[in-house]
Amino acid sequence: MTTQTKLNEDNLTGLLTEWREGDKSALDKLTPIVYDELRRIAHRYVRRERDGHTLATTALVNEAYLRLAGFQKFTWENRSHFFAVSAQVMRHILIDYARRNQFAKRGGGLQRVSLEGAATDTALMSSARAAELIALDEALDELAKIDPRKSDVVQLRYFGGLTLEETADVLQVSLMTVRRDWRAAKAWLYKAVKSGK
Repeated sequence: MTTQTKLNEDNLTGLLTEWREGDKSALDKLTPIVYDELRRIAHRYVRRERDGHTLATTALVNEAYLRLAGFQKFTWENRSHFFAVSAQVMRHILIDYARRNQFAKRGGGLQRVSLEGAATDTALMSSARAAELIALDEALDELAKIDPRKSDVVQLRYFGGLTLEETADVLQVSLMTVRRDWRAAKAWLYKAVKSGK
């Protein structure tokens, strides 16, 4: 871990604590750091997607930021806790959108939207991708009942965009444990999603 990385970790943790304690100036300092972290996480998520995906990074980051900004009274422990919560928020945003997409595909919720709104909204996710995410979300909930740590690894890696090293840091386990959990969880989820079709 470099000195700059450690400084950023300490800075983010300190600002999260100050904001929770009511320091309004901490939010001003925190906003660009959090937004940059969310953009990095979303960029990693989008980069892993297949060619032709239609996920809009900016829309995902903006929605995640708005939701996290509403967590003022939340007890942030540290930067690792921030990553874990951010991954959960990104997961919920993607799944919520996927469910709305599936609902709209079946004819429900028809509404008028402007051309600008339609261009932005449809840029988020294809209906095939929405179905995959919903199936993954359901399988991930089942995995959490069996092995919560493996579920956490998937959530941090897949929805949070964290590297193996970052995931190990957040979960406070060894890199080898994360690698093993990641492989096992992917295999389990693949079987669960395929058998659910």
